[in-house]
Amino acid sequence: MSVTLEINGVTHRVDASAETPLLWVIRDHLEMTGTKFGCGIAQCGACTVHLDGQPIRSCSTPLAAVAGRKITTIEGLASDAAADHNSVAGAVKDAWDALQVAQCGYCQSGQMMSAAALLSQNSRPDDAAIDAAMSGNICRCATYPRIRTAIKTAADQLSAGKTS
Repeated sequence: MSVTLEINGVTHRVDASAETPLLWVIRDHLEMTGTKFGCGIAQCGACTVHLDGQPIRSCSTPLAAVAGRKITTIEGLASDAAADHNSVAGAVKDAWDALQVAQCGYCQSGQMMSAAALLSQNSRPDDAAIDAAMSGNICRCATYPRIRTAIKTAADQLSAGKTS
């Protein structure tokens, strides 16, 4: 099956089975390795990408479900951050860097994708909103307090209209 995908604003033509998980198309066919494989059953969040602006688990999303829709990976989020430090992506990246959130770093692309989706929908999330948005992302290093602080820091930067 040949499918046209829009990933990070670029159109890609992919030949793969309709049932192939989006994660493997991103990693193996398109060689974008920032999105990670964690559990393979949509429970850990390491494979989180945005589909039409909403966070999804790419390990359990079949290729057939994403044709013609806008997909953003961590590479796209990083590109957005580099282009505009006053964007949600820029605020998230800056907060993650400033607070040294990552320990081993394996889960962080999924964590950042979920945080960016949250802040795109709720620019001033309280603890309950952060918990709800981030509950599907597991960090084996337990950097949860730093993740929460980074989300609040990014929200503060966005509300001030600046990032650093």
